[in-house]
Formats: sequence, C-alpha cells, structure tokens
Amino acid sequence: MPRIALDADIHPVSDLRSNFSSLINQVHDTKRPIVITQHGRSAAVLLDVSEYERMVDKFELINDIEIATKQIGEGQVISHEQARKRVKSRIRT
Repeated sequence: MPRIALDADIHPVSDLRSNFSSLINQVHDTKRPIVITQHGRSAAVLLDVSEYERMVDKFELINDIEIATKQIGEGQVISHEQARKRVKSRIRT
C-alpha cells in the first residue's frame, strides 16, 4: 500500500460528508488510504477494498508464520515422511 501523502490524504470529517464520492475516487485511483479527522485528531481511515484485502492477507500470513515458529520451537513437528503419509491417507479416503 502506498504511503499516505500528508498534504493530500488527511481530511476533516466535514470533507467526507460533502465530498464523499470524490474521496472514494481518490482512494480508488491512488490506492493510498485517507485519514479522516474529527476535532483535529485522527478518527478513521478510508481504504481501497483491494488494498484492505491485501493488508488482511499479509496479516494472516504473518500470523501463520508466528504460529508455525512457535510450534517448531515447542517441538510440535513431524518428519517429511510422516507428513507425506498423512496427506496420502487423506487423498485416498
């Protein structure tokens, strides 16, 4: 996901209300998120759907790697041959 352009991607909630379509188009075209502010503070982030999905996929992959690393550290492993046998038994059933 491209980084936020501070001069173009931070908008008050009033802009969101009055220019919703143009902000949606901006997010879609640039693939950059828009930070919505309320009372001068960040309140929400508007993301392109494809960028959101990519971000969730990356998070899930990182989470899977962390779980696998922990399992390996705890000795919860099987040999390649054992894994092969398990897969073959599931395919045949």
